[in-house]
Amino acid sequence: MPPHLIDGEPHDHGHDRPKRERTPGEPVRIGIGGPVGSGKTALTAALCRQLRGELSLAVLTNDIYTTEDADFLRRHAVLPDERITAVQTGGCPHTAIRDDITANLDAIDDLIEANPPLDLILVESGGDNLTATFSSGLIDAQIFVVDVAGGDKVPRKGGPGVTYSDLLVINKTDLAPMVGADLAVMDRDSAKVREGRPFVFTSLTQDPAATPVLSWVREQLRAAAEQDAAAGTTVGH
Repeated sequence: MPPHLIDGEPHDHGHDRPKRERTPGEPVRIGIGGPVGSGKTALTAALCRQLRGELSLAVLTNDIYTTEDADFLRRHAVLPDERITAVQTGGCPHTAIRDDITANLDAIDDLIEANPPLDLILVESGGDNLTATFSSGLIDAQIFVVDVAGGDKVPRKGGPGVTYSDLLVINKTDLAPMVGADLAVMDRDSAKVREGRPFVFTSLTQDPAATPVLSWVREQLRAAAEQDAAAGTTVGH
C-alpha cells in the first residue's frame, strides 16, 4: 500500500531552502534541533565550554512550558547568566523556530544588545520530532541531533532534520551495545539519505569536547569571517 501524503506530495520543510542573508558583522546563528532526550542541551553546553575562551557567544533555548534547558546551562555555568536566555514555546515547539519566529528574533535582539559584540549565538530548539526544522530567517546553519537509543532505524526514517540539516549528529554512541543499535547500519543509512551532506558520530561521555561538532562549528565561523573580510567588516571583536 502506498504511503499517505499531504496534498498528494511529500513535504520536507527544509529541502533547498534559501540561506539567511546575514549582514556583515552580525553574529553567526547556529540552530541545534532534535527529539527530546537526544542530547541537544548537553551538546550546547559542551560547545560553550570549548568556545567561550576564544570568542564571544550566547545561547537561546526553546522549551515548551518551562526554562529547563536555560536553567541547566546556568546551573553548570557554561556562560555568564546574561548570555543565556529562553523562549517558552507552548505546546507546539516547532512553530517558534519555523513558522512564527518573532519571539526568537526578539530574544536574539536582546542578547545582541546586552552582550556586544557577539560572534556566535546558539539557538536550541524545544524537543520535537524528526520533522522539526529551523526557519532560514532565524538561523544561518542547522545541526540536527538524534541518538542511538532510538534505534538504528532512525536515519533511514528520514525527515527534514535528518535529511537536510547542515550537520547531522548521531549522539550517545556509547549506548549502542546496550540498546542493540548497529552503528554501521546507521552510518550506511545516513550516507544514503543525506546524499553527501555531513554527519558525525558522537559520545559526550567518551569525548566531552564533542570534537567533530566543534570542528564543524569553527568551520562555519571561519567561513563567516572570510565573507565579512571580503565585505570589509570584522565579525564580533
